[in-house]
Amino acid sequence: MSDDEPERESHQFSEGQGLNEDYEEFTLDPEELNADPSQVDPVDTRVIADLLDERNIPKDRVDVESLMEVGLSYMGINRFEEATETFERAAQFADDDSLEQQEAWVNKGAAHAQLEEWDEAIGSYREALRIDDDSEHAASAETNLAYALHENGQGEQALEHAEKAVEIDPRFPQAWYNRGFFLVERGLLEDAVTAFDNAIRLGMRNAEVLEEKARALDELGREDEAERAAERAEEIREEAEQRMVEEQAEGGAMGAGGAGGAGGAPGDPGRRDGDAGGLDGDDLDLGGL
Repeated sequence: MSDDEPERESHQFSEGQGLNEDYEEFTLDPEELNADPSQVDPVDTRVIADLLDERNIPKDRVDVESLMEVGLSYMGINRFEEATETFERAAQFADDDSLEQQEAWVNKGAAHAQLEEWDEAIGSYREALRIDDDSEHAASAETNLAYALHENGQGEQALEHAEKAVEIDPRFPQAWYNRGFFLVERGLLEDAVTAFDNAIRLGMRNAEVLEEKARALDELGREDEAERAAERAEEIREEAEQRMVEEQAEGGAMGAGGAGGAGGAPGDPGRRDGDAGGLDGDDLDLGGL
């Protein structure tokens, strides 16, 4: 500052009038996030994400079918944890108590089962059945629930749900297979053989069902029939192994040329119609016990 410039006086700032008693604090948080910390784990960031979803994304702007496809894709590459979260989102955005929501719960249960999270799987299947216990997805929910209960040490309830699955959809081979398995566990061998035959007749022609049938026949003393069933199961396993070797060889040849892609994972849940040809948009079945 030069000597010619007048000296500036210091500015007197207002001290303000303060805040009255009715003042409400300002916050950027939406009201839904004012959660009781004793009820919500603040470390669980998914809680915040779910609350924001509900507030900011209208249900009619979410394509539930596309979400389901994403979940199925995760299942196909064995990323089951991501699949459970995707199916849960699909259930959240589907119309309440709709078939889409029920399908999402069944698929979520199947993903939990792949992780051996049996309590979560059981809860998902029960939620699906709460929505509708006689729909096109109910048979899958019942037979998968039977499987999860058995794996969770609740085998006494498993046969009951396997029976319900057959009652809902008598043309569901997986339900017949699970029913046969639980009948063998109860010593009801003749009925078990009939159940396995029904599963085979309806298109379930894999090694597992033939091996279980052979076990039941052997315990019945029908050794010749049991041996034939066991031999056929071994043939199917050898054929499957040969196909796998050929597919791996073909994949290796493609990889040498710089092309590649994700193949189907062994043990993928079967299609609802009994065709083991991979995943589709239908609810998932676990492939039996």
